[in-house]
Amino acid sequence: GDWDFWVDWKDRRLWVTVTPIVLITFPAAVQSMMWEKLRLPWGATVCVLGLLFGEWINRYFNFWSWTYFPITMVFPSQIVPGAILLDVALMLSNSYLFTAIIGGLAWGLIFYPGNWPVIAPYHVPVEYNGTLMSIADIIGYNYVRTGTPEYIRMVEKGTLRTFGKDVAP
Repeated sequence: GDWDFWVDWKDRRLWVTVTPIVLITFPAAVQSMMWEKLRLPWGATVCVLGLLFGEWINRYFNFWSWTYFPITMVFPSQIVPGAILLDVALMLSNSYLFTAIIGGLAWGLIFYPGNWPVIAPYHVPVEYNGTLMSIADIIGYNYVRTGTPEYIRMVEKGTLRTFGKDVAP
C-alpha cells in the first residue's frame, strides 16, 4: 500500500504495523507449499526475493521512468531478514505451529530494525523555512503527487482529523 511506496509515509506507527502483516501472507503460503511438497526450508526467502524483484521493477518503471520520482523516495521495504527468520524457525522446529507463532513474531519484530539503516537518513531533523521537519517530509512536500501525505502526518501527531475538520471514524 501507500505506506510502503513513499519515504515520507514510512512512519513509526502505521508502516511498521500494516506492512509486515500484509506482507507475511505470500511468503508463509509459499513456505508451507515448499515444505510440504519438497521439504525445502527456504520457501519464504525465495518468495520474498521474487516479491522484491517485482517491486524494484515496478518502482523503477512506474515511478522513475514515467513520473521521474527519485528512486530513493519510493524504495520497497527490506523484508529479507524476516523471511530468513521465518525459514529458520520452520527448519529448526519442523512445526507449522511453532513457525506461525515464533517465526511470525520474529517476522514482525525484525521488520523495523531491518529497515532502519535505509530509513534513518530520512529521519534526520532539519529546519526548513522556519519549521522543524525531517528530510522525508521535505522530499514529500517538494515532489507533488496525488496522495495526501499530510493526512499521514496528522495521524503521526496523534489526531484523526481530515482536511474538512471532521473527526474520521
